[in-house]
Amino acid sequence: MYIKKFFGHLHTVNKHRWYVFKLSIKAGIPLRGLVHDLSKYSPVEFFEGVKYYNGSRSPIKVCKDDIGYSKAWLHHKGRNKHHFEYWYDFWAPVNSAPMPFKYFCELICDNLAAGMAYRKKEWNKKEPLEYFLGRKDKEYINHNIEKSIIEVYEMLAKEGINKTITHSNLKRIYNKNCS
Repeated sequence: MYIKKFFGHLHTVNKHRWYVFKLSIKAGIPLRGLVHDLSKYSPVEFFEGVKYYNGSRSPIKVCKDDIGYSKAWLHHKGRNKHHFEYWYDFWAPVNSAPMPFKYFCELICDNLAAGMAYRKKEWNKKEPLEYFLGRKDKEYINHNIEKSIIEVYEMLAKEGINKTITHSNLKRIYNKNCS
């Protein structure tokens, strides 16, 4: 059973990274796609992922449901600047630091790729917006980044990936809300 979970988790991580890389090329940030989520191969992240792997949900979410927190997530969000949680400081006078454009693009590619990797053929272009609007932790996102994410996902729901995920579209939306 452990061997099956080990290779299942490894395959999912690799597939997710492949989707991010392909989307990152479309978004004009191929280097970010190439180095995306390398921390997932670190022992703290990888072996928790194997333990909680079930093939249909993020092992981090499964772990949080089981024990209430995830060491892998705490490690991951502190090392990967494409997560808005990286930029949040509870002691700062504003809601969070601004996220640079390249990480904003990577965040979009990451979120789409995660849905594709876990939901597989059930994934559709409206899911990212529905998922994001249902998040309970949106209060911690920089408000300008939040507006930008919503605008990208609204466009995605109407236009699809090929028309939405382009460097010029992402830059236009980011600059409109974050400059």
